[in-house]
Amino acid sequence: MGAVPSLRLRTSSLSSATCTWSAPTRTSPSPSSPPSTATAASCSSASARRAPSSSPPRAPPRRSCARRTYVFASRPPNALVDALLDGGADVAFAPYGEFWRQARRLVTTHLLSARKLHSLRRGREGEARLVMAKIQGAAAAGAPVDMTRLLGSFTNDIACRAVSGKFFREEGRNELFREAIDGNVAAFGGFSLLDYFPGLAKVGVLTRVVFAKNSQLKRKWDELLDKIIDDHVSKASAQEQHHKHDQQEDQETDFVDVLLSLQEEYSLTRQHIKAILMDMFVAGTDTSYIVLECAMAELMRKPNLMAKLQAEVREKTPKGQQMVTEDDLASMAYLKATVKETLRLHPPLPLLLPHLSMTECDIDGYKVPARTRVIVNAWALGRDPGSWEAADKFMPERFVDVVSPDFKGRDFQFLPFGAGRRICPGINFGMASVEIMLANLVYCYDWELPDGMRQEDLDMTDVFGMTMRRKDKDDGDGSRFN
Repeated sequence: MGAVPSLRLRTSSLSSATCTWSAPTRTSPSPSSPPSTATAASCSSASARRAPSSSPPRAPPRRSCARRTYVFASRPPNALVDALLDGGADVAFAPYGEFWRQARRLVTTHLLSARKLHSLRRGREGEARLVMAKIQGAAAAGAPVDMTRLLGSFTNDIACRAVSGKFFREEGRNELFREAIDGNVAAFGGFSLLDYFPGLAKVGVLTRVVFAKNSQLKRKWDELLDKIIDDHVSKASAQEQHHKHDQQEDQETDFVDVLLSLQEEYSLTRQHIKAILMDMFVAGTDTSYIVLECAMAELMRKPNLMAKLQAEVREKTPKGQQMVTEDDLASMAYLKATVKETLRLHPPLPLLLPHLSMTECDIDGYKVPARTRVIVNAWALGRDPGSWEAADKFMPERFVDVVSPDFKGRDFQFLPFGAGRRICPGINFGMASVEIMLANLVYCYDWELPDGMRQEDLDMTDVFGMTMRRKDKDDGDGSRFN
């Protein structure tokens, strides 16, 4: 399968193992790498034009965008969204309007609230414990560990537990979900002929050819999600209390239970429920494991930073405790800074989901017409030398200061999750999984590069698509679960 990276393990004085990270050697930069210039956004409309020089001074573009988040709150039409998500029946791709407002309110209030996030804590800690046990088993056997696959399974299983209240290892459905998620990432990261030449949609034969693979992907998602929903409907029929939306919901019910209980209140169809669940699976799996993999790779290149993080995590975790718990994370400032620095250098979505301007507006002297497709380059913003000292250097210390930029959408030089009305509603869900896993990886194990491998040999080449992954050492296509 060509997975990357892997581990070689040796016994250690730290009750577990010393881990050796095996990774591909450095190659020439990928031709698909984004430009080095820091462009805040690009517009697909050719009619975007510079205002005459006699115009009064304009506000900086980031301030302009901050004041106009409503203008860019919609999504452009997308043929793939029409095929997979029934025209935007979800939250991520739905156009701005009453349905999107209600769907987002449902997600933020009932699925991703602080209370619900806390109720899922046991599942996150349990999954982290399982990963540590797998690494320990490999250490005892002297076997390599495919960390890409292991971290991907961790984030996928967290999403499965939150969405459906169970894991699918025994049934093998977790593998099917990973395949479906990879299918979405590949589809949305590719070129869609119909988006650029919508008139071709009238050519029936061409449309069927273009969407043959996407139709197969749609059927796969329908089969997986219909099975989950049907199981919950049967359970609800057998247990009348699941029809009630009471104070026990956040402690006892999963996302499917919640959505079914709110069908009438929010006028949800089964297609709405499946589209929202697809959002949860894709956003909750792919982005989190990318952050974890990139964080560990960067720390392997900088042993002094790895040692600094380990010192903090081991100092802040109560003595005698076998693993880090979520109660211990609040005081780990350097851990949080490491995650932020990883997001700055390696945003999971290098180009944020496209926005659509709903009215004409002015940004830094440019007239942006209504219905212009606007794409924010989060990768370039995070590496802008005008905003960051040593912009291409991995330095978590830049985020230790209490006044350092945050990723909640208020600092326009740092937008890994977007900003404004369309900011990702699952930030805290994803960060909880990333922090508990990263903390335990550095707490339980000592890490080093293989014998003879230099820090500069560790390949940090990124492969760009809908999400940004590290280059695969065998075929370079960025695939991880093939």
